[in-house]
Amino acid sequence: MPAGCHRRRAPSLLNPCGPRSLTAGRRGEGMADPIPFAIVLRMRNRAYHRVPEMRLRSPAAAARFVRRVGFCLFWPTRGLEAPTLLHATAGRALPLGGGYDHPAFGRSWNWKDEALDKRRWYYGRLLRGRATLVSLEFLPAFYALSENYGDPGEYLQQYQDGRLSAEAKAVYEALLHLGPLDTVRLRKESRLAGESAKARFQRAVADLQEGLKILPTGVAEAGAWNYAFIYDLVSRWFPELDAQSRPLTTAAARRKIVLQHLDNLAAATEGEVRSLLGWPATVLARTLAALSEGGEVEKVEVADGGRATVRIATRAGARRLRREAGARRLARASRRKPVVRRRRVA
Repeated sequence: MPAGCHRRRAPSLLNPCGPRSLTAGRRGEGMADPIPFAIVLRMRNRAYHRVPEMRLRSPAAAARFVRRVGFCLFWPTRGLEAPTLLHATAGRALPLGGGYDHPAFGRSWNWKDEALDKRRWYYGRLLRGRATLVSLEFLPAFYALSENYGDPGEYLQQYQDGRLSAEAKAVYEALLHLGPLDTVRLRKESRLAGESAKARFQRAVADLQEGLKILPTGVAEAGAWNYAFIYDLVSRWFPELDAQSRPLTTAAARRKIVLQHLDNLAAATEGEVRSLLGWPATVLARTLAALSEGGEVEKVEVADGGRATVRIATRAGARRLRREAGARRLARASRRKPVVRRRRVA
């Protein structure tokens, strides 16, 4: 690690006897009446722009959306709760595995491709290996969690330690020495052009993107479909990123990411948070405990289908949920208020 870099890594945070889960304990302890899940869903829909009047209508609106949510998936994935550019463009939720004939699909796809060389946001297979968009404000936090320290030769140590595959090393070195390459030429230069090597090449490219080492920066008319991503090194495309991430400790980066994720979700279980971020349970529990001790998150009880569960929300998010739940109870009470009829006097 270069001198002056004080980022701590995940192994130092792992502790089998770590902090108790924030959502553990007796249900309802110190909490108000349960909040209907319908209110949580309504707040998510607004944050995700899954309402018709909030749908994205331009590339500029898409850029503002990514800045607002901090990070999101390009399209929805089963088991991963997060905003998506596709749903925000449609202004509503589309069926999982479907929606390809909806106009929002082509529109969001084109916006994503047109922005690749604009440095408007980060785009790549980052969260759980899925297509992810990250705002430039949040990119340093994710970079602070990576194994990148600003040394061009650090990939060699990672390869020697068994943390980088031979295929990923070959792909990275091709980009390092030859500059940006489209997918077709990148396969040739990394000696992975054969059909038998196709899956290994795709795995290497995915691993390098998850490690924030490479990213798509454009589209070339190449290959059988005249469509191929152009890849470059993250360190070359965002040369200031290492310096931006250096002041962040691992713990601070995790807190920043979790707070934004909870703000997007309104209220979530630890499982929902972990499913997208992919962190070990002990690491997430430690992060949530630190946020709770600082008064930045709190527990809320949410009722869904006659069953109440404890979830986590930001402090501001919990206030919004309780305010909306209170307004809903008052509205229902006013509708149920009995009408007093006066008797007629003969």
